[in-house]
Amino acid sequence: MTTKKSKVVGLEQVVVRFAGDSGDGMQLVGSLFSDSTAFAGNDFATFPDYPAEIRAPQGTVAGVSGFQIHFGQNTIYTSGDLADVLVAMNPASLKANMKWIKQGAIVIVDADAFNDKGFERANYQTDPLSDGTLDGYNIIRAPITLLTKEAVKHLDIDNKSTLKSKNMFALGIVMYLFNRDLDLIFGYFEKKFKANPIVVETNKSVLAAGFNYADTIEALGSTFKVESAPLEKGRYRNITGNIATAWGFIAASERSGRELFLGSYPITPATEILQELTNHKELSVKAFQAEDEIAGIVSAIGASFTGSLAITTTSGPGLSLKSEAIGLAVMTELPLVIVDVQRGGPSTGLPTKSEQSDLLQAIYGRNGEAPVIVIAAQNSVDCFYSAYEAAKLSLEHMTPVILLTDGSLANGSEVFRIPRVADLPQITPPIVEANDPKYKPYRRDPEKLNRYWAIPGTEGLRHRIGGLEKEDVSGNVSHDPLNHQKMTMLREEKVQRVANYLAEQPILGDAEGDLLVVSWGGTFGVMRTVVEKLQKQGKSVSLAHFRHIMPLPLNTEKILNSYKKIIVCEINNGQFVKYLKVNFPQFKYEQYNKIQGLPFMVAELEDKFNSLLNQ
Repeated sequence: MTTKKSKVVGLEQVVVRFAGDSGDGMQLVGSLFSDSTAFAGNDFATFPDYPAEIRAPQGTVAGVSGFQIHFGQNTIYTSGDLADVLVAMNPASLKANMKWIKQGAIVIVDADAFNDKGFERANYQTDPLSDGTLDGYNIIRAPITLLTKEAVKHLDIDNKSTLKSKNMFALGIVMYLFNRDLDLIFGYFEKKFKANPIVVETNKSVLAAGFNYADTIEALGSTFKVESAPLEKGRYRNITGNIATAWGFIAASERSGRELFLGSYPITPATEILQELTNHKELSVKAFQAEDEIAGIVSAIGASFTGSLAITTTSGPGLSLKSEAIGLAVMTELPLVIVDVQRGGPSTGLPTKSEQSDLLQAIYGRNGEAPVIVIAAQNSVDCFYSAYEAAKLSLEHMTPVILLTDGSLANGSEVFRIPRVADLPQITPPIVEANDPKYKPYRRDPEKLNRYWAIPGTEGLRHRIGGLEKEDVSGNVSHDPLNHQKMTMLREEKVQRVANYLAEQPILGDAEGDLLVVSWGGTFGVMRTVVEKLQKQGKSVSLAHFRHIMPLPLNTEKILNSYKKIIVCEINNGQFVKYLKVNFPQFKYEQYNKIQGLPFMVAELEDKFNSLLNQ
């Protein structure tokens, strides 16, 4: 399709950011560009940035929606710090994103939106395209709105529908800029809108028009090429953390032989897990949308009692509502996985922003002594493996597991190499055989201390369970003080013994040195990037990124004792460091905390770590 002989410049990695009004379809074009990036063989990570206000006034900074992708020919661990290319569909999106682009970046704007009305809504006093605001940047003033209308004037389509497709014009420019083929996206249109051919033709025409426009303008003297990453042979796809979480549970269901039941209530940013699982009824998945958070979890507990792999999904506010029912699952000692896709709090907080806000709630947030296993996914792809492991631990140890992800992982996406289910670790639930003469409801495995799972209807295994304290072994209701203490200690020890079945905590770097960086959950990518960068500079710094929180790996104390300084980095006000201080008070911990609804940036962490190393 290209006719102009543009110079092609090779790049190792690039950050592209799409930004526009919340109705401009920036998440869609970002996702489509990510798909083309996966098809091109690049590794990548994405960061969707949703506006916090549901219906902010059109054209205002509060309503700006963004999507950032960092892709390259080597392994990519973060969504990138500052963008090399910014698409700004209106003045507000330019204003909101000026601090997120590099000096000299390519800035593509819809020149038709840069008018007096747009400046007023974005609170610009002067035209940023001509007042020096963009000096030092490569500006592409594309009349996107006008040329979108021109591209579809041969079609019988109304003006409102026409303007909905102008995001595809911008995508066409970026596709040209990076030498991408349009056929993949054409195929998406044909599949997505097969029942409405006019929509297919509209989007195809506008996308091609944007691509051809970029081919003709002098401002784009060069295009760019990022070579394929050296990915392991296999089948790949672009996957978000929420989709990966759902797939992880489906795989665990197949591997364990237990039908999957999800009892849940929609909540941002966890709803997509529920939506995805409803699409897989052919795999014996039962997805139940309950009337509230409490109904969601108690329905899952009921499904667990009947022998299902039971899941419930939520975010921070919903986790607090589920707390009493989690205690019920602890008391009944039934397997249950609670997925908490963390967002900013407290209360409703920042529903569309990500935060590591719920760690202490996950560990301690229940009445009475109600210990549960807590693990945290470290990137979007790891949501698959963390969901699988959470199911395995819950089923084999007969106890609830809280799986912590977060909004950045849930909505962000990465390249996922799809594994064979048969290659995943075996899951062996402790199910009792019919007429087992040794069966008692609370008789325990001598090593793991889990009780055994008697599926209702199995001959000879009639029993009852509930929320009142149980008598050891028999499971009868008991208010005996000594028995209560014994059962409390057994439930605690059962969770602690899970550490015997976990891998040792890995270290990225030397086993001892000047500085140990400690992190957990969704910050893994940026932490690894910074630590590896400093290691290449000869700095004595290592990373301990924790996936297993409760219980901690057995070698945790040894690791903490092997470095001169320890810094704990979190997207909260210091929850993991508080937990470490409770368990290992003998060590001194430095902290670096960010509570802005935004991820860590490589540059800020590099500055902090260097300052500690230079002290």
